[in-house]
Amino acid sequence: MKIFVAQLNPTIGDLQGNCRKIVAALDAGRKKGADIVLFGEMAICGYPPEDLVLHAQFVQEIEKWLDVIAPATKGMMAVVGLVRKNVTQGEKKLYNSAAVFQEGQLIGFYDKCLLPTYDVFDERRYFEAGQEVRVWSWRGKKIGVLICEDVWEHAGFVGDTRYAHDPVMQLATQKPDILLNLSASPYHFQKPGMRVKVCQKAAATLQCPVVMCCQVGGNDQLVFDGYSVYVDRSGKLSQLAKGFEEDTLWIDSEAPAASCPFHYDALSDLCHALVLGTRDYFHKQGFKKAVLGLSGGIDSALVACITAEALGPKNVLAVAMPSRFSSEESIKDAAELAKNLGIAFNTIPIEEVYATYLKLLEPHFEGRPFDLTEENLQARIRGMVLMALSNKHGYLVVSTGNKSEMAMGFCTLYGDMAGGLAAIADVTKTQVYALARWINREREIIPRSSLEKEPSAELRPNQKDRDTLPDFGVIDAVIQGYVEEFLSPEEIAKKGDLSLNIVNELIRKIYWAEYKRRQAPPSIRVSKKSFRVGRRVPIVQGWMK
Repeated sequence: MKIFVAQLNPTIGDLQGNCRKIVAALDAGRKKGADIVLFGEMAICGYPPEDLVLHAQFVQEIEKWLDVIAPATKGMMAVVGLVRKNVTQGEKKLYNSAAVFQEGQLIGFYDKCLLPTYDVFDERRYFEAGQEVRVWSWRGKKIGVLICEDVWEHAGFVGDTRYAHDPVMQLATQKPDILLNLSASPYHFQKPGMRVKVCQKAAATLQCPVVMCCQVGGNDQLVFDGYSVYVDRSGKLSQLAKGFEEDTLWIDSEAPAASCPFHYDALSDLCHALVLGTRDYFHKQGFKKAVLGLSGGIDSALVACITAEALGPKNVLAVAMPSRFSSEESIKDAAELAKNLGIAFNTIPIEEVYATYLKLLEPHFEGRPFDLTEENLQARIRGMVLMALSNKHGYLVVSTGNKSEMAMGFCTLYGDMAGGLAAIADVTKTQVYALARWINREREIIPRSSLEKEPSAELRPNQKDRDTLPDFGVIDAVIQGYVEEFLSPEEIAKKGDLSLNIVNELIRKIYWAEYKRRQAPPSIRVSKKSFRVGRRVPIVQGWMK
């Protein structure tokens, strides 16, 4: 059986554009002599469409495109992901389905049985669970079709829920010759290898080859990394599509399967995820240009590198906004980085504006010492400058705060948090340094002094981040343990050989800063648990004070 796998980058809701890609892939598959063409989960509408599916007209339009796709499947079998109406009785009005075509005709649907409703997934909000697992006969072979989560449960990688049944085991009794899996499967750090293991487990149980077609691209805050998979009946990885770009696989299930070792660079993938997430966030909304504050520090340097790679250097403006507390070294580092990247660079001093604010507020601050108020004024002036440039020139502001700072509330509302996208808000400070070194692996792009100098917000004389925060390695260990792994403070302290008092204090800071993060720009999710999409924590609570 010759199978053409189309790993596509859909835009949520762009039904015409997505279907244009689907039909083009069908034409390509036909020219190669494919027996089957396989697409990803919800290929017609893009994943996840969220509350768009609550609009009846949206679902109706999706179903209309089946009439356009069907003729393009002449001479082949094709399996295409979509949302469709549930015309039978049930709790929900919709299914997450795969449309099955043969010889130019729509012959039926497979409805996803296991609906993930945890972390970034919310499928039981919208969909009825499918009840039937079956095979489809095609050219003398029995073809099994499952959708994403249906195979993850069998591999034991679903830790947040317990399903009542296992679709892979149900399919095993029907002895399929091939299993096709339509997947979306958003990226998080070090995830790609998990999909290979999922497919290998299904192949071992079913004793047949497994083909998984994955979505690729950035949709809102989620990044989909591709890496579509083919394993033979023995579970040997035979083919793997490219990561972070559209790609195709050409599979002959009857031919001897070649070995395809999978050794991926986790840091390279993390950088590619941030670049792809930034690029698609801009381009799918019609934005072309970005503006960001460039301080000379490591965070804004990393964001400048990501944004320049995503949009092209000519579409990025970096702005240094020195105050009386900015060091000459920082301004020099910012200018050097901009030159290395080939991005536009402007300097807009804020001292005069800052002095005016101080004078304006002096009668109202009488008798009170310099404190966080005066520090935040500088950050807010910078935020206003960037937003003014955004309004005047049509730039989208990219904010530069990292996950460690966001966790601690070490950021200023309406200041450095201002923007349309928080590019590295799900990247810890430890990872920021690792990514910066990875970017500099062949030549120095980020100035060495930005990497080596002690972190400082430079909002007061001789300020250092350590004056307010413990070592970022400690902060990041607590974020990993408490936010991503849901460990108790005692477990975190023991695991990291940390003071329990420090762990509890950092956890209190995480809760205290929730109201700030709720007002932050969207961020690109690259960890198992982002502070934004997939995390729901009350602002007002009495659990941790």
